[in-house]
Amino acid sequence: MDELTPRQQAILSLVIREYIATAHPVGSRTVVERYGLGISPATVRNEMAVLEELGYLTHPHTSAGRVPTERGYRYFVERLMEQAELPAAECRMIRHQFHQARPDLEQWLRLAASVLARTVRSAALVSIPRMKQCRFKHLELIATHGPMVLLVLVLEGGLIKQQMLTLDAPISQEALTRAANRLNEALEGKVADQVDEQTPRLPPFEAEIAELVRDIMRRVDAHSGGPLYRDGLIDVLSQPEFRHLETLQRLLILWEQQSFLEQVLSEFLALAEGGVQVIIGGEQRWEELSPFSMVLARYGVSGQATGVLGVLGPTRMAYGRAISAVRYVSNLMSELLRELYG
Repeated sequence: MDELTPRQQAILSLVIREYIATAHPVGSRTVVERYGLGISPATVRNEMAVLEELGYLTHPHTSAGRVPTERGYRYFVERLMEQAELPAAECRMIRHQFHQARPDLEQWLRLAASVLARTVRSAALVSIPRMKQCRFKHLELIATHGPMVLLVLVLEGGLIKQQMLTLDAPISQEALTRAANRLNEALEGKVADQVDEQTPRLPPFEAEIAELVRDIMRRVDAHSGGPLYRDGLIDVLSQPEFRHLETLQRLLILWEQQSFLEQVLSEFLALAEGGVQVIIGGEQRWEELSPFSMVLARYGVSGQATGVLGVLGPTRMAYGRAISAVRYVSNLMSELLRELYG
């Protein structure tokens, strides 16, 4: 990036802040009158022209005011934006919402997407935590009707799988509970191959259940990405950018391309070293993201299960609030997962 003078940095920062707040091109007189820089509009105009030549600002054909470019937003995020935290009252409210929810991974994933969407007024994305290999936590066997039994398998990290079984003959709930307790003791903390090794040592009925558990765990390992939890489409559509039909269509197409969004989050998870990352306009890598920005962060327990969460919106995004919200929710989700893993 170019080395800007302090005055150029101040003007670029003010133009971007004003544009984020109003969604209108920013003129030199607005900057002088609203922010009291103590210099003339002509001087500001000259500096804005230099910033435009350097690629940080541009201007619509019908306006003398300037708007930021992707390059301008990047400079702002990396060099000019002040680090901020969410207000304490909002943090308390978000934390309370999570602790009011059931201690269930799916509930937390849905809530994380909802909280981010409402807090940032953007679309939100949350991937399920990926495990190197899923591990058995516990199971329940529940008698339902006649020979029908519901198997509820809970894996470390909170992932829950359910399956209906049809037995050769009905078994009492007491007998099912005893079998489940013995399996829980024998299989606790084991991966699928270890469950397989344990199976020959079990009584016939419990061995049959263990084989089913092993098969479920192997399917989970083979498709560890899981669903992508999304929320906030209505919130982001309230932004003025989407009054333009072309931009609206691009967002709706992108939103429907779940496999592409999963790919972006998967690549981020594989490459990002940590902390909150900002993707502006696709970074010349993802053409589908060119009118948009994403603010993403890892969450989870390193070495056991990690996922990605974040927000998607127009490049005219309130980056400071988005970054602080994503950071707070990712830290909170990591705390909750550490509790699940004990």
